[in-house]
Amino acid sequence: MAEPLDIAPATGRLGILTPGMGAVATTLYAGVLAARAGISAPIGSLTQMAHIRIGDRAEGRNPMLKDFVPLASLDDIVFGGWDPISSNALEAARTAGVVEESDLAPLSAEMEGIAAMPAVFDQRWVRNLNGTRVKTGESKWDLAQQLIADIEDFRIANNCDRMVMVWCGSTEAYQEPAACHQSIEAFEAGLKANDENISPSEIYVYAALQSGIPYANGAPNLTTDLPCMEELAIERKVPVTGKDFKTGQTLIKTILAPGFKARMLGMRGWYSTNILGNRDGEVLDDPENFKSKEVSKLGVIDTILQPDVYPDLYGNIDHVVRINYYPPRGDNKEGWDNIDIFGWMGYPMQIKVNFLCRDSILAAPLVLDLALFLDLAHRAGQYGNQEWLSFYWKSPQASPGVAAEHDIFIQQTKLKNTLREWMGEDPVTHSEAD
Repeated sequence: MAEPLDIAPATGRLGILTPGMGAVATTLYAGVLAARAGISAPIGSLTQMAHIRIGDRAEGRNPMLKDFVPLASLDDIVFGGWDPISSNALEAARTAGVVEESDLAPLSAEMEGIAAMPAVFDQRWVRNLNGTRVKTGESKWDLAQQLIADIEDFRIANNCDRMVMVWCGSTEAYQEPAACHQSIEAFEAGLKANDENISPSEIYVYAALQSGIPYANGAPNLTTDLPCMEELAIERKVPVTGKDFKTGQTLIKTILAPGFKARMLGMRGWYSTNILGNRDGEVLDDPENFKSKEVSKLGVIDTILQPDVYPDLYGNIDHVVRINYYPPRGDNKEGWDNIDIFGWMGYPMQIKVNFLCRDSILAAPLVLDLALFLDLAHRAGQYGNQEWLSFYWKSPQASPGVAAEHDIFIQQTKLKNTLREWMGEDPVTHSEAD
């Protein structure tokens, strides 16, 4: 049995800061406030709903996960964030239209009290949005210092003992790492020189890490996976994780694809299309922003199916992803999948999936879990990339030289075994006798 880690207790208040107060963030706020009031259960959250087996099955030890590891309580959470459009969470939630007015009503005073700070925003990175509540400064360095000041002001005003930041903003235009991303020194010089390769999300993660705050990247933007931020996270001893919340269609892929592979069923093609009408859909209607999302989505299948290992089964797959902005749908995204598989003697078969999901309803519990787990990791003395949190990501950030794991069942085992080891318990392999 492993020695348990020395984990500091979760005393005091935990501030959860979200760059972006759109559909995802406000749905998170509303759900946590409703859970605290006993109005609804936090469904979809592992930290609040899941059990974890300890030891052999015969021992019958199966505590709630939140009772096994010292997580912050929902009662101790305080929310804050930045938004370029809305002034507070109630206004933003009504604009997003995810949570119905009847469910917002008992939470309205608390939601209205969550004020949005003016955002670091640059329309070059999200051309289909027009920010009206935007910070100004002589340089991107000035903007970073304003964010650092915001973080400290929020900590003092809300008497926070600890804080976590989770990106809940829009997908930025596609980019490749540039010279300014290769080191902390180069990045800071780029901030002062207004380097065009530095996006708003990169300024947020820099401010968070310099403030000693764990950071989770909820979009396919380049942030925590940049060399400069990897270096900064280690230097500041801060845990980070990313990227791109695994919600609707990709969630289904990471559930179904491992099953096909487990049964050695071949695949010829997987065609996916989405219709989405929320702010995310509007942003992704621009080709450069869609490209960021497309790269994140397309990486899933190959990694799970290992075409290099199984060329006869998966060496010739046509994988296509489309996203269509359709305003009447709002946040209720519809995903259509056509999967062409083949079996014995090469005979073809088809599977059709029509997932009428609620994107932010699926994403909100992920934000809560990531915030609580990052806070736990920080108190446990962990820093740098937290690969054990791959369970939550479309495009998990892997260790150098290692391919990311996309199989959701392997990811879940890794997550729970990490927690077992931290608490001094043996990992579960499922190899013991019945």
